[in-house]
Amino acid sequence: MKLVECVPNFSEGRRLEVVQEILDTIKSVSGVRLLDSSSDHSHNRTVVTFVGSPESVKEAAFLATAKAAELIDMEQHRGEHPRIGATDVIPFIPVSGVTMEECVELACQLGKEIGEKLRIPVYLYEEAAIRPERRSLGAIRKGEYEGLKEAIKTPERQPDFGPAEMHPSAGATAVGARPPLIAYNINLGTSDVNIAKAIAKSIRGSSGGYPSIKALGILIEETGTAQVTINVCNFRQVSLARVFETVKSEAERYGVNITSSEIVGLVPLDAIVDAVAFYLRLAGFKSDQVLEKRLQES
Repeated sequence: MKLVECVPNFSEGRRLEVVQEILDTIKSVSGVRLLDSSSDHSHNRTVVTFVGSPESVKEAAFLATAKAAELIDMEQHRGEHPRIGATDVIPFIPVSGVTMEECVELACQLGKEIGEKLRIPVYLYEEAAIRPERRSLGAIRKGEYEGLKEAIKTPERQPDFGPAEMHPSAGATAVGARPPLIAYNINLGTSDVNIAKAIAKSIRGSSGGYPSIKALGILIEETGTAQVTINVCNFRQVSLARVFETVKSEAERYGVNITSSEIVGLVPLDAIVDAVAFYLRLAGFKSDQVLEKRLQES
C-alpha cells in the first residue's frame, strides 16, 4: 500500500471552531485518515497529521488550504511562532511504498494547484526546493507575513507558483517534502527570552550547532516562560535525549533550569525508545521489545 503522511501547519490555535472546520474538511476526503491535531494558544498555531494514498492526501491538503484561506485572516493573526500564511507549511513525508522523489512530485503538483486555483503564492522547500537557498524553511519565512508582503515583489523572493503578491487574507504557503520531523519544545525557568535565544543559537545547525537541528528562542507571554522551540529534523543523527541534555547544560550556564518539555504532534516510536534507553542506560534495547509494537505487527 502506498502511504504518504502530510503535516500541514495552520495559523490558528485559539478559535477551535475554525480548527474543527479545517479538520472536518480533511476527514471528508475518502482514503485519508486523520491521526492527530495539536493546537497551541501562545503560538496561535495548529499542527495536523494525516495519512493516505498520494492522491487522497494531496486532495485533502488542497481542500484544507482552501478552507483555511476562507476562515483565517492573516491581517488579524498574532502568535509567537514564525509564519507566512493561513496554511503556513505543507510537508509530505513518505511512509510506505512511496519514495521521496514521489513526495517531491506531489509537492510540486499541489503547489501549482494552490497557486493557480486559490491565487496563493507558494514556495517549495526542503527536498522539493527548486532553488537551493529555499531548502531552508527559515529562509522562506524571513520577515514573516508582514515582511514578505513587500519582499515578495523583489526578484529573489518571488514565489515558485502563484502570483508575485500576497493573498489579501491567506498570505503565502510553503509546500515541500521531507523525512519525519519531531517538533520539540523545551521550557525554561526564566522569562528572559535572550537566554532562550542564546541556547537556540548554540544548538541549531545554521549557527554551528547540530546539523539536523533548527531552533528559535521565544517568549510564551501567557506564562512568562522563555522557550526553546526546536525542529529535530533527523532524530537518528541527534536524539531527543542529546538535544535535551545539551539545552540543559547550556541553561545551567545562565543559572536556569528546564521546567518541562513537550512534543507537538506525533513522534516516531524509535525516537522515544532511544530516549528511554539513554536515560535507563539500557544495553542493546530495541523497539521490537515494546509489547504493543509486537502485538501490532502480529
